[in-house]
Amino acid sequence: MNSHLHTPMYFFLMHLSGLEICYVTTTLPQTLAQLLSGNGSISFSRCMFQIYTFQSLAGTECFLLGAMAYDRYLAICHPLEARMRPENTTFVTEFILVGLSNHRKTQILLFVVFLLIYSFTLVGNLLIVLLVRSNSHLHTPMYFFLTHLSGLEICYVTSTMPQMLAHLLSGNGAISFTRCMLQMYISFFLGGAECFLLGVMAYDRYLAICHPLTYAVIMGTWRLLQLASVSWGIPVILTVINVLCTLRFSFCGPNRVNHFFCELPVVMKLACGDTRLAEAILFVAAVLALLGPLSIILTSYGLILSSVLRMRSASGRRKAFSTCASHLAVVTMFYGTVISMYMRPQSVSAPDQDKKTAVFYIVITPLLNPVIYTLRNKDIHKAVKKMLRRTDFEQKY
Repeated sequence: MNSHLHTPMYFFLMHLSGLEICYVTTTLPQTLAQLLSGNGSISFSRCMFQIYTFQSLAGTECFLLGAMAYDRYLAICHPLEARMRPENTTFVTEFILVGLSNHRKTQILLFVVFLLIYSFTLVGNLLIVLLVRSNSHLHTPMYFFLTHLSGLEICYVTSTMPQMLAHLLSGNGAISFTRCMLQMYISFFLGGAECFLLGVMAYDRYLAICHPLTYAVIMGTWRLLQLASVSWGIPVILTVINVLCTLRFSFCGPNRVNHFFCELPVVMKLACGDTRLAEAILFVAAVLALLGPLSIILTSYGLILSSVLRMRSASGRRKAFSTCASHLAVVTMFYGTVISMYMRPQSVSAPDQDKKTAVFYIVITPLLNPVIYTLRNKDIHKAVKKMLRRTDFEQKY
């Protein structure tokens, strides 16, 4: 309301105040209700949601306080530079997404194809979540992580594809600066969470196949919570670090993004100033998010392969190979394309090739996940049949 307060200091203070509102809302209403009723029970789902929200907001506040300290340092130690930048710079207020094609007929064709893919992706992943939640036989660690993966894929495609579909239909690729930044960081966070989640799922398969007798004890409820918290918590930290690094720059030059959505490495090329430090930090974050989980995956499946080859039962070997092959198919496509995008020097990247590569991990992988994990999965087949019989029974009676 007050234009005199439109300064960096109050910009960060506004973010901190909004964060604090969300922070106390995740815990205090639950605490007050329990104090008033004397009943401290909370459902598993609400407990999980509270844990992840609390950790995300706590991590964000830590880095936001750091950003505010850095802002105060600039204001006090470099006052002339801090004052001159807003006056002499024209800031970009929107970006233009070039998209996959400029031809109108091709855009309409792509709209139809991607709309079908988006619909099938939502239905397939949502079906997995509903099946696991409704069938007690699927309440195992493997399907616990699979529901996390399916829920993540729903959020992942929803953070990018509706915007892309709207641009294909209208032929206008304009997107506001705020929406572009929001899309960029949400997709970066969800992509990082998928990397860690795939690593956790490989570790789960290793324990189930190589240590079947102690598997139930090792993968208890507390261990599941720890692994899930790591899968969601570390990407939050990496995302916030890259947020702070990118927001240091102003966008005062060209605003055409040669991509179909706002992706961090592509948008960073448009920043004014020397981005070498930010690119180095992005590379380190990519190493942690990609090579860390990938090393766990390769180690886990190396041990699994060694254990499977020693099995005497042919049916046991087939079942183990079937389960692991589906996971490896997803891992190969996802990690292969993401590594080629984030761990390649930005100076040698080809924009047209980058957006084609992004189609695989943004569009194709979320579509294939429910297909690969359910096509040859007997447990899922039984759960579907049981749900259909129950539905048929309810319709008759």
